[in-house]
Amino acid sequence: MKHKIVRKTVREFAEAELGPIAHDIDKEARFPWEVIEKMRPLNFFGLQIPQKFGGAGMDSISYAIVIEELSRVCAAIGLCVTVHNSVGAYPILKFGTEAQKKRYLPPLACGERIGAFCLTESNAGSDAGGVETNAVQEGDQYIINGTKIFVTNGGICGTALIFANIESDSKTPETRVFIVESDTPGFSVGEIEDLCGMRANPVSSLFLEDCCVPADNILGHSISGLKIGFTALDTGRMGIAAQALGIAQGAFDAAVKYAKERQQFKKPISSFQTIQNYLADMATEIDAGRLLLYRACALKDENQPFSSEAAMAKLYCSNIATSVTNKAVQIHGGYGYSKEYDVERYFRDAKVTEIYEGTSEVQRMVISRSILTQLT
Repeated sequence: MKHKIVRKTVREFAEAELGPIAHDIDKEARFPWEVIEKMRPLNFFGLQIPQKFGGAGMDSISYAIVIEELSRVCAAIGLCVTVHNSVGAYPILKFGTEAQKKRYLPPLACGERIGAFCLTESNAGSDAGGVETNAVQEGDQYIINGTKIFVTNGGICGTALIFANIESDSKTPETRVFIVESDTPGFSVGEIEDLCGMRANPVSSLFLEDCCVPADNILGHSISGLKIGFTALDTGRMGIAAQALGIAQGAFDAAVKYAKERQQFKKPISSFQTIQNYLADMATEIDAGRLLLYRACALKDENQPFSSEAAMAKLYCSNIATSVTNKAVQIHGGYGYSKEYDVERYFRDAKVTEIYEGTSEVQRMVISRSILTQLT
């Protein structure tokens, strides 16, 4: 019952507030601050942050439902919310000191500051160990220099988790995660990327030029930044799976509606076996993806290992997002290729879910590694 209430509440909000503007903000590549202001008091930005830090303290299935329902209407805003919660705020909750939690989680929970996860560089993507951003210690501070690219929420972030290398006793630099606020001198935002999909999310590069941060801003102290990153990405992948699922559901709903209304040969195209087969396949794929996702969420809430299951959910849900949106465009025929119909936007938005938070190829690496480890 709790999950049904969450779904109903978020769906009503998304359809009322995002539905009327989803087409325009995609076309204009505009971030809708006016809707974000309405989302803040509803705890969209503190979904799994404990109530003592100002969050909603939701379970993981509720969290997934929120992302799914937002993405069903506007995937770019679903992306903003999931990245903020899963890889922006969660690592601070998981690895932060009590002082870091008290300082950074409340403004993140209320949406005063939007979170960003800054790992990707020109030579570091799937190869997380290729980070070249460096941090040099000077007294009780670190001077950070480097460039992060394709940062989701980059153009509007207030708190960024920056992966950078520090000197170590060994010859190999060690990666650490630094909590950097956007008003820190030396921190600047590049141009907003002109992307194929997710156009209402301000994806950008971030530049750090002699950016000075206190040593107290290291997240997890001596914990490897790569360990923090991989832990965060396990959670983030469930969010992207939920986003992909929402895109698929939105496209499916639009296809069903169109198939019932569109007349050819003096009858609705929903009466044709080919269209019925498309709809049957789409519905089955969506349900299978939802079950995979909810299994991963349940394991996380039970404090069980869930890395492989999260990878499976992300791999499958992103795959069905592209599959379902492709069929939805096909059902719409020529109209599906027109920007006047939502399925065209869903089609563009779906593809990137197979790329960010780890490509589909990386998910298969994670899954196969788990399988082979269990067999030895």
